[in-house]
Amino acid sequence: MSQKKIFRVVTRGPDGALRIRDFHSAEPISQMHLQVGVDDCSTDLDLRGLPVFKGLVGPFPEGQEIVRYESPEVFELMTREWAVARPANRVGRRAKMVQEES
Repeated sequence: MSQKKIFRVVTRGPDGALRIRDFHSAEPISQMHLQVGVDDCSTDLDLRGLPVFKGLVGPFPEGQEIVRYESPEVFELMTREWAVARPANRVGRRAKMVQEES
């Protein structure tokens, strides 16, 4: 298992743009947000034991070495975008068989 080396916090600025800040440890985040617990149920074992902060959603894995925290607004926005995103059109086996029969 790899150790997460970068702690990323994603929030929205006053102009609505995403603000991304990277840290090399969770310590600077704990100085800005109250730690309310630790993650003990993530399916990514590298995240277990990482802090959970009041006012942030996470931790989430982002690549091999990044752990991500998001403000509730960013989490809602990203979740909404993910839910609306349409997968690429793929032709399944059944559709291919119907096309070949025609």
